[in-house]
Amino acid sequence: MSAAPVLSGDLEEDLDLEEDEDLEVFSKNPSLAVGSSVSSSVVQGSLVHSPGALVRSSGSMVNQYGLEEEEEEEEARGGVPTRDLFVTVDHPESHVTAIETFIVYRVLARTTRGDFDSSEYEVHRRYQDFLWLRGKLEEGHPTLIIHPLPEKFVMKGLVERFSEDFIETRRRALQTFLSKTAEHPMLSRSPQLKVFLTEQDLTAIKKQGPSFLSRMGDSVRAAAIAVRGVRARPQEFGAMQDYADEFSCKMSALDKVTQRIIKEQNEYLEELSQYGPLYSQWADLEADLAEPLRGVAGCLDLCGRETEEQLRHLTEVLQPTLHQYLLCADTLKTVLRRRDHIQAEFEAKNDALASSAVSKKGDLETLKEEAAGLEERVESANSALKGDWARWGDAMRNDLREALVSTADKNQDYYEKCLAVWETFLLSQKTPPGQEED
Repeated sequence: MSAAPVLSGDLEEDLDLEEDEDLEVFSKNPSLAVGSSVSSSVVQGSLVHSPGALVRSSGSMVNQYGLEEEEEEEEARGGVPTRDLFVTVDHPESHVTAIETFIVYRVLARTTRGDFDSSEYEVHRRYQDFLWLRGKLEEGHPTLIIHPLPEKFVMKGLVERFSEDFIETRRRALQTFLSKTAEHPMLSRSPQLKVFLTEQDLTAIKKQGPSFLSRMGDSVRAAAIAVRGVRARPQEFGAMQDYADEFSCKMSALDKVTQRIIKEQNEYLEELSQYGPLYSQWADLEADLAEPLRGVAGCLDLCGRETEEQLRHLTEVLQPTLHQYLLCADTLKTVLRRRDHIQAEFEAKNDALASSAVSKKGDLETLKEEAAGLEERVESANSALKGDWARWGDAMRNDLREALVSTADKNQDYYEKCLAVWETFLLSQKTPPGQEED
């Protein structure tokens, strides 16, 4: 059986927070905004470096042509594009009103589908609009595995509001959510996704949700079913539950350790920034040691720049991938609970049919119709979940494999560059100053 997918247990829990929900972040560790590449050489026994700034802004050429790159990747994999809908999230902008401050993101869509009036769309969306979309997708497809959004918590005192790192972290998470949705064979055909991508103003559409009484009735019924539980859950769904629990534990541990490593690397980088200059200051006092002392200072500076680049990769690639699949683990559990609720409701109807409490023929026929409808819902839910479970497992393994391989490659590159820095320094010190080899 394919690896199990994971759902967010407390999916979309609306907490009464004091700050704007557009400020909630995906990761507790904001990424470094700038990395650098460094080339070094030995000039008369001392290291000389020339840093090159690495600029990664949300309005860069990379984001501008993101759609074209996705299409090219599709063509490279199969000769012809296998998808007909491409989306990207970019150009975050702060908006200030008399009562609130929030971020708006540009959402671009390109499609060849005939049910769209145009091939290209550009709309602007707040975080709460993404929440609305995900809620609607869950409402229409309760046993499909929908990729998580950034979790809802406020970072008071931990991160600067509206900082570039904060906003970019949020943008990447929203991009991943939309990309996963657009790639999904069923979710990408959702009317709500089409509305989200094409309608300029969602205000009126978002007001057309279910009534409060309807939502309250659903909640009461779900609570009653949860207490009752299911009697005969199919074995394959029990195996999925076991997988989801184990997957959640593993991802939680990996996520915590990775965050701790990032914290320690940040501290190490800060210490390096203080360590190197001490050698330079020492060189001013020791004429006979000035050249090697400055060489060590140069090595530490170069290693610090490479450490910064490695840290950027951890915070922008590995940690977000691990964290999003930790959220997916909760999502899997939620989807499995929804499937169980449908089965439990069907079993409750069958129990009512089997009891002697129903005496009127009309009531009996109604119960039979309701039981038949619930049986169809159970079969449909089971089929949808089994198919999506396999699809999710394949996507999860591909995403994690890519993140792990790229991290291994980056680590190898990091250590090789740092090793080369120190080897170059050692070679420069083998020949005493003022003497040359024959």
